[in-house]
Amino acid sequence: MPEVPEMQNVMVEREGHLALVYVNRPSKLNALDDLTIAELSAAMAALDDDDAVGAIIVTGAGEKAFVAGADIQVLAKQGVLDGKENARRGQALTLRMENCRKPVIAAINGFALGGGLELALACDVRFASDNAKVGLPEVSLGIIPGYGGTQRLPRLVGSGVALQMILQGDPIDAQEALRIGLVNGVFEQASLLDEVKKLASRMVSRGPQALALAKQAVRRGAHMSLQDGLDLEADLFGIISSTDEMKEGMAAFLEKRKPSWLRK
Repeated sequence: MPEVPEMQNVMVEREGHLALVYVNRPSKLNALDDLTIAELSAAMAALDDDDAVGAIIVTGAGEKAFVAGADIQVLAKQGVLDGKENARRGQALTLRMENCRKPVIAAINGFALGGGLELALACDVRFASDNAKVGLPEVSLGIIPGYGGTQRLPRLVGSGVALQMILQGDPIDAQEALRIGLVNGVFEQASLLDEVKKLASRMVSRGPQALALAKQAVRRGAHMSLQDGLDLEADLFGIISSTDEMKEGMAAFLEKRKPSWLRK
């Protein structure tokens, strides 16, 4: 079982087959700096490799923020080369989250601005507290989103809505985020994490290899033509059909019992 390394700005808790990853800089509204990005990347890598982990919930420590953005003190000092390197570091983290074999769920418990929203966009599904505010305010600082926001937001909500959010730079509330499809649901702040754990547990009750291949089909297929996506789906359907997991899932259904998946 891979061990999550000791960290300063990220906290990992385990509850059965669930892993909870907290961005833990509440005094800075959980803003992302280089150390926090590196620690999040290390945590995600360890949890992805841990067969005992069925799903990962990403949230922010404290009651005010999921992640309020990147650290402005760092951004204010960057030039062309380190600006590009900064974007690449953030993009590498969001790609690691997106490509994780396990379901990754964002529990947005307050502000998710700039890099914070970009972190949430890299998750498979997103749920928000009723007091959450989300947005990409970078243009108000004279920069643009750099951790994938210009690419993932249009793919999720459409280019017109995404461009309005990006070009205005104004945050939206949780209900508007739900209306445009940016989040999958809204809960009262006090119950957000418990509700997300319930939803994550439902995913964990499904076949782990099926979850990984379903994610792969959706993620890879989104960048293909329909025919290429269908070919990918057929290939992955063939792969899962050869597994003990498929045999157990089918047998459990026919025998009217719960399947016993191979989780450690």
